[in-house]
Amino acid sequence: MRIERFVVSPRHAFEGRPADGPTPVDTFSPESIELRAGHGVVGDRYAGGRAHRDAALTIVAAEALEAVADELGVPRFDPALARRTIVTRGLDVEALRGTDVLLDSGDGPVLLGGRRPAAPCAWMDAVLAPGAHAALRGRAGVRFAVLGSGTLRVGPLAVTFPPDGSLFDDASDALRGTHLRLDPARAAVGTHRSRRPA
Repeated sequence: MRIERFVVSPRHAFEGRPADGPTPVDTFSPESIELRAGHGVVGDRYAGGRAHRDAALTIVAAEALEAVADELGVPRFDPALARRTIVTRGLDVEALRGTDVLLDSGDGPVLLGGRRPAAPCAWMDAVLAPGAHAALRGRAGVRFAVLGSGTLRVGPLAVTFPPDGSLFDDASDALRGTHLRLDPARAAVGTHRSRRPA
């Protein structure tokens, strides 16, 4: 598993009507991000907002974006256009809904709380491709609460579950469950979809 990219912006780009196009805003893809518990990603538009306390960070699988482009018959998208905070590869992101998870890219684990889907909106048809809004349903990513502080970096990623979390009874269950729940082959598929035969 890997973190492929970060997308951080101090302002919202999707305001008004999609037909009018996104608002030009500074958007950054740093090599690392700093997370603060209860606050979010330092420098990002969702950090510190009360309304976004449980949705301060979003994660999407690169494979999901690539699969949507392939299905629509268009060139693969720049992942930054979807404006999700973290783009991963090899991680079944949608399986993390409703559970706490520890992400570690080399600087120690950072605790996140998987919350609700990062549902796609009509803007996806305008900035990615016609049909992307519908095609991304069930695989547009997950919104997370930032429950621990730390640093995440582009590169190899370790994903574990807190042994005292509600998802597993003990650490050995967590170890087994990680392999069962986080199937890299499902990163492009998401939820409520069956894999198409090759």
